[in-house]
Amino acid sequence: MRELIINADDFGLSPGVNRAVEQAWQLGILTQASLMPGGDAFDEAVEIAKRNPGLQVGLHLTLVQGKPVLPPEKIPGLVAANGCFPDNPVSVGMKLFFDPTIRMQLQCEIEAQIIKIKETGIPLSHIDGHLNIQMHPTVFMLLTELMPRYGITSFRITRERLLENLRLDRTRMVGKTIERVIFGSLANFAETAFERQEIETAVEVKGVLNSGCITEEYLLAILERLQPGRSEIYFHPGMLPDAEITRRMPDYKHAEELAALLSPKVRERLQQLDIALTNYRGELKPYA
Repeated sequence: MRELIINADDFGLSPGVNRAVEQAWQLGILTQASLMPGGDAFDEAVEIAKRNPGLQVGLHLTLVQGKPVLPPEKIPGLVAANGCFPDNPVSVGMKLFFDPTIRMQLQCEIEAQIIKIKETGIPLSHIDGHLNIQMHPTVFMLLTELMPRYGITSFRITRERLLENLRLDRTRMVGKTIERVIFGSLANFAETAFERQEIETAVEVKGVLNSGCITEEYLLAILERLQPGRSEIYFHPGMLPDAEITRRMPDYKHAEELAALLSPKVRERLQQLDIALTNYRGELKPYA
């Protein structure tokens, strides 16, 4: 049997993202969303989640290109002069790996992000990360300690088949190859660690190599080649105009991704292929 998790990242980033998430849940194929605790529209996202209790919510861990939950003075090693996380993911990744003096700050910020969502009363089921920061070895090892403590049983292991992707879209070949090598190694590391824990993961995660560009056409092509088992596709839907998502992700196709989530053609093809819509809790969702 083939099962498919449809996730919306960046929930809570802005009103345009929040509106798109709610519409994609109520009228489309979305099954879950990942919430940014430091997002400007966090409170609004919490209200949306509470009035749509079937929408599974996870943590979109943010340690780069965003705002922290803790006061900047408590985590000086993690933030830039403006009090926000730095924008460069490479420099952030290097610092997290090679600077042991910030490990306690990192743990405190990660735990604070988990707690902020838990304190809303929303069930917190899974963890992924902004720019897939959850896969960073230092971050990942801290998460393996914190997840059991807070009853979190699902995790996005970022992995996607490169050759299968290139058959559908041959853009960014060098960049995609580099990403596949990096995330492939990190995925093997994560799988080994999770052998000792009962953590739900997907057999493949689509969205890594074409982040922000999951159009209706591309999504339909993905469905034809979906592997047996439970897969995940993550989207970045948004309603424009929205200054925040335009500033942060000018090249992302937010409106087209939302259209793909609402597409009657996609729902019809899911039914024809007998692909079940689900979430990490294993709850099934009707096609419409």
